[in-house]
Amino acid sequence: MKIAVLCANGKAGRLIVKEAVERGLDVTAFVRGENKSAAAKCVVKNLFDLTTQDLEGFDAVVDAFGAWTAETIPQIPQAVEKLCRILKGRKTRLLVVGGAGSLFVNPEHTLTVADGKDFPDAFKPLVEAHAKALDFLRTQNEVNWTYISPAADFQAEAERTGKYILSGEELTLNKKGQSVISYADYAIAMVDEITSGSHNKERISVVQE
Repeated sequence: MKIAVLCANGKAGRLIVKEAVERGLDVTAFVRGENKSAAAKCVVKNLFDLTTQDLEGFDAVVDAFGAWTAETIPQIPQAVEKLCRILKGRKTRLLVVGGAGSLFVNPEHTLTVADGKDFPDAFKPLVEAHAKALDFLRTQNEVNWTYISPAADFQAEAERTGKYILSGEELTLNKKGQSVISYADYAIAMVDEITSGSHNKERISVVQE
């Protein structure tokens, strides 16, 4: 199975590459500079400069684009829109590293994590950008997309436990009453979804056991 990991030098991207390589997948890292991932194959190119030809021949493309500043956060949905234009009408799957703020917290799916009274205002632009990307994906019937939301507490440096709970559109807590997952365990879930292809045109979520 041939996969492309975009923004492979990022914290999430590198761990997804590592997990995929260790499982024997044929991984190409797409980076803007020197390849710092475990992938033997590398393409040095900005995501927004990618063409249809750049992503030909891949079974799956992982969008691991991350942004944290006021200037770059709007690029989160822009990246998704760009990739959907490239992959529209093709069999190649698009898997997006999503956000947790848009996970629902009630059965009616009218309230989200970000609607909570204690949710920090500083994170709301990031949540809105991720939600906009997800809303756009929901309109893309000719793209084989999957959006994977992490738990609310998404920990970059936490250990790899090798266990996670797969859930759907609602915020899920583990047995300890926590919504937490490490980047490393999230990478396991991402590669599991790449290899299984179980959730086409769906948003799923993952939390550490």
